[in-house]
Amino acid sequence: MDKSKAKYKIIDEILNKDDNILSVSMLCTTAGVSRQGYYYWLKSRDSRELREEQDRKDFALILEAYNFRGYAKGVRVIQMRLLHLDPPVVMNHKKIKRLMKKYGLVCPIRQANPYRRIQKSIATGNTADNVLDREFRSHGARKVLLTDITYIPFQGRFCYLSTILDAYTKQALSYVLSESLEIDFVLNTVRMAMDRHGLSFSTETLIHSDRGSHYTSKKFIQIVNDAKLRRSMSRRGNCWDNAPQESFFGHMKQEINFDRCKTVDELRAAVDDWMDYYNNDRYQEGLAKLSPNEYYEYIITGIYPLNLEKTWK
Repeated sequence: MDKSKAKYKIIDEILNKDDNILSVSMLCTTAGVSRQGYYYWLKSRDSRELREEQDRKDFALILEAYNFRGYAKGVRVIQMRLLHLDPPVVMNHKKIKRLMKKYGLVCPIRQANPYRRIQKSIATGNTADNVLDREFRSHGARKVLLTDITYIPFQGRFCYLSTILDAYTKQALSYVLSESLEIDFVLNTVRMAMDRHGLSFSTETLIHSDRGSHYTSKKFIQIVNDAKLRRSMSRRGNCWDNAPQESFFGHMKQEINFDRCKTVDELRAAVDDWMDYYNNDRYQEGLAKLSPNEYYEYIITGIYPLNLEKTWK
């Protein structure tokens, strides 16, 4: 509420008191506002109350979208969640921002990841060229697999998460949480991706990683070769060569409250729940406002799952 409107409200409250002896002119002069402005404010009260009521109803929808599955969301994700309601609600992102500001709902802000890789690259003959060359979405679904490890602070130590993403659909195809950096959990991530999705891969499918020791190991190279996948590696010290994977980890660490996890089982359950949320209910503008799994079904079937024949709010 701006200063003039606040003054009009105070004037109106004084005028409606039983013991008031002051006139509109006197109050307006004292407050430094015009009588014409006050009467216009008074005349528009009904329409103002209707707008306020509509704002409250719209904010209730925004709050429902924001709290969906317990993960905080930014404006764009809230907007896409509203499209997935039944019936869908089409709301302009500027209106969402205005109502969030009006009612004090704050979007999370991603922080830079303070945890740098502990494992250093090992310069050996086991490295591969950067075949991908940042063409993350030029080849279609199941043609580019991105893999990496992230460190999760847990009860004064670390746990480690290995994932494989489809660069085109953004789906998390497989992931393994480990309490140690032994190579097995990285190999199991590849095995799991092959078991679940191997039939959709081809001999042209790339698996792209950094140059960490896990990905230059003979065991990793052997399992990739056995799966008939092609290897690609980021250039030394260049995180942008695997940017979608880095972004994925950034969102995960922003949205999961790891401090609530007291045991490894609780940590694993939190990761499992977020992965399910991410694949099925975390919508992305770059995926036609769909979740990764929805988008994959869309490009396979050609059937768009949302009915957007609505009027913008």
